[in-house]
Amino acid sequence: MPRPYPDRDQIMKISESFMEACVLGAAAELDLFSLLTAEPSTASGVAERIGGDRRCTEVLLDAAAALCLLDKSGGVYSVPEPLQPLLTDGGEETALPMILHRMNILRGWAQLAWTAKRGGPCSRPSSVRGPEADRAAFVAAMHSASGPIADAVVSRWGPPRFRHLLDVGGASGTWTLALLRAMPGARATLFDLADAVEQARQRIAASDMRARVALVAGDFYQEELPGGADLVWLSAIVHQHSRRENRELFAKAFRALERGGRIAIRDAVMEADHTAPLFGALFAINMIVNTERGGTFSFEELAEDLLAAGFDNPQLAVQASDMSSIVVAVKP
Repeated sequence: MPRPYPDRDQIMKISESFMEACVLGAAAELDLFSLLTAEPSTASGVAERIGGDRRCTEVLLDAAAALCLLDKSGGVYSVPEPLQPLLTDGGEETALPMILHRMNILRGWAQLAWTAKRGGPCSRPSSVRGPEADRAAFVAAMHSASGPIADAVVSRWGPPRFRHLLDVGGASGTWTLALLRAMPGARATLFDLADAVEQARQRIAASDMRARVALVAGDFYQEELPGGADLVWLSAIVHQHSRRENRELFAKAFRALERGGRIAIRDAVMEADHTAPLFGALFAINMIVNTERGGTFSFEELAEDLLAAGFDNPQLAVQASDMSSIVVAVKP
C-alpha cells in the first residue's frame, strides 16, 4: 500500500503545531489555570498576581480563550468548569503535570537541528518555575500518563504471576499499585531516587496497599538493586539509556532476581528498521534532544541485550504502538 505522504496544507499544519502547544504550556507554567479557577480576573489583575507585563499577559490570555481553554466575559477571564479538573493540580484526571513536563522537553526539541549536528542535547534554561519544580513535574507526569492505562496494560499482559515485585525507577508508584491489584497476595519493593520515593510514599499511603509495599531510595546507576524478587519491572526506563547502559542494568536485575524469576520491560518497541511505530520514532527524537545516549529499541536489540546479561527466552509478550509493549525474559 502506498505511503500517505502529506500534502502542502498538511506540511504547513505540522510546521505551526507548536503554537497552540506553547500557549497551553505557558499558561500552565504561569499557573494561570489554578489562579483563574480560584478567582476569575481581568488581564491587569492576572498580570499583577504573577508579576508579569499587562499587555503580554493579556495577549496570552486572549490566545488561551481563542483555544477555548479559558472563558472571557466583560474583560474577566475564567476557567470553564469542565476543564478545571483537567488543568489544575491534585485530581486524578489532571493533565497539568504532563503539560508542564512537555514544556520542559519542548525546549530541547526546539534545538533539534543543533542536536543533530553536535551529537547530543544542547543546554537550555529551566522553566520559570525553576529546576526543582521541573523535576517534580517529570515525576508527576509519569503518573499522569500511566495512571489511566496501567490496569488495562497489566490485564492485557496477564495477569502476571509473581510473589515479590521489584519496581525499578518506580516513580510515584503507579505501576507498583497496578501490578499489586492484579496479584492480591503479592508484595512489592519500589526502588527510585529519593524525591520520587517521597511522591510514591504519599500516593501509596493513600491506598489500601501501603502494608504490601516497601520503599527504597537509591540510584540504579550507582547501586545494586534490592534482592529477593521474582519479577523485576522496568517501566519506561530503557529508552533513557544506551544499549551498553541497559545491558548493565539488565545484569543488575539478573543478580537481584531469584532463580526462575522474570524481567519485564515496558517501553516503546520498534520494528527492525526503526521507522515504525510512529510514536517510537518521534520518542527517539525526544531522547536525543533530552538525554545523552537514550533512544528507542527494537525487540531484536532488547533480546540481544537481555541474552548478554544472562537471561533466557526473551519474548515480546505485548505488542503496542505506544509505550505499552512488554518484553519479558527469564533468569534460568
